[in-house]
Amino acid sequence: MVQWEQLVRVNDWQWEIPMGTRADMRVPAIIFASQPIIEALLTDRSLDQLLNVTTLPGIEMAALLMPDAHEGYGFPIGGVAATKYPDGVISPGGIGYDINCGVRLLKSALDFKDIRNHLEDLSKQLYREVPSGMGKGGPLKLKNKEVEGVLRYGAAWAVENGYGHGEDLEFIESNGRLTDARIKTVSTRAKQRGHDQLGTIGSGNHFVEVDRVSEIFDKGVAEAYGIREGQVVILIHTGSRGLGHQNATDYIRLMITEMAGYDIILPDRELACVPFNSSIGQDYFTSMAACANYAWCNRQVITWEIRKVWQNIFGAEEKLDLVYDVAHNIAKLETHVINGEKRKLIVHRKGATRAYGPGFTELPVTYQAAGQPVLIPGSMGTESYVLAGTELSMLKSFGSTCHGAGRRMSRRAARKNIHGRELQDELRLQGIHIQAGSLSGIAEEAPAAYKDVNLVVEAVHQAGIAKKVAKLKPLAVVKG
Repeated sequence: MVQWEQLVRVNDWQWEIPMGTRADMRVPAIIFASQPIIEALLTDRSLDQLLNVTTLPGIEMAALLMPDAHEGYGFPIGGVAATKYPDGVISPGGIGYDINCGVRLLKSALDFKDIRNHLEDLSKQLYREVPSGMGKGGPLKLKNKEVEGVLRYGAAWAVENGYGHGEDLEFIESNGRLTDARIKTVSTRAKQRGHDQLGTIGSGNHFVEVDRVSEIFDKGVAEAYGIREGQVVILIHTGSRGLGHQNATDYIRLMITEMAGYDIILPDRELACVPFNSSIGQDYFTSMAACANYAWCNRQVITWEIRKVWQNIFGAEEKLDLVYDVAHNIAKLETHVINGEKRKLIVHRKGATRAYGPGFTELPVTYQAAGQPVLIPGSMGTESYVLAGTELSMLKSFGSTCHGAGRRMSRRAARKNIHGRELQDELRLQGIHIQAGSLSGIAEEAPAAYKDVNLVVEAVHQAGIAKKVAKLKPLAVVKG
């Protein structure tokens, strides 16, 4: 395992494991974290997995780790790596099983005082309207052609079919669609798993959460995003469900068997990868893009379900507008500057959020001077944050930052040490209404099972790879 003495402190918020620490490293490893977070990372395999990432063929600049990091499959969760285009590798382990798991933020015109007497009813109606649970399907039963439409067009399919407004698409990363998607590279089994899960959040750490804006850190950026103190907002956290998981499973199995044919030797088979420009690499990338489109469409349909509940309780004139929607398990083709030279790269983000700075033309015009919104959910019952991407993130982290609080306790350990009923009662005393499918599910997602999101966000803020805009406090949480 990586030892403390192998780490070089760049400053209080950035650390490096230099090239040569291991003979097979192609680039250094960089970690954005405070010293207490580093000390915690030394107790698991996150840093060892990060060193493994530095061995990927074609990797550029450095393998990066965010302060919410913990062990994952192949890559650590919280890992970022960019490889050369077109002949660097692409690795499903650098994206994750839940392709385009991401976060969406909706804003209302109401304040906490306007909804405080409706919280119990609101949480119950959201739980009924937004299906949740492992393997749980929803009311939409898509035919094969409809599944293919979702895979091809993403959130635009939902809007076209009445599940949203055209202006929603402007406020979604990549406008809710990767045009590289190809239907034929997604297996029949994956498509079958996706036919009834659109508009559902699933289980684990996925949720719908009603929050109030409790603090503003940057008034100018908050105003650009349409966020103000006391305002009620809603977070959605989910991804591509069983379809994305099946796609990852299909290609990881294939790459493990085919990797040797490309003369790729790695320290961990879970890093299975192939050249991006190989036939398998292209098949995986285009299938991953299709799954990402499914996830954006999923969050769009969930938005429609939430809007129905909102207007049922507060009236048809009350709107929920989309602030932004970001992915945090994805690979994208992007151009970044390395050593003063623009290079096209395959950027892997696994448990990491894109955080582009001001001037990014994909953003809505009203956001371009502020930078891209970054949405960082905490754990159930703790704060969440709205951040903004920075110019420094473009130079230091391929326009990337953290994605959440990050687990510090396994789900099994959480179930063993935390009592779901007691936690539910404790949160209710704090004014937080919890609706969940099981008490064990509540225990798994307890605040104690996660790192302190305030420390994680402070680390990326101080490192300069995202800046704090607003803090959100939970009022009601719907879990799988």
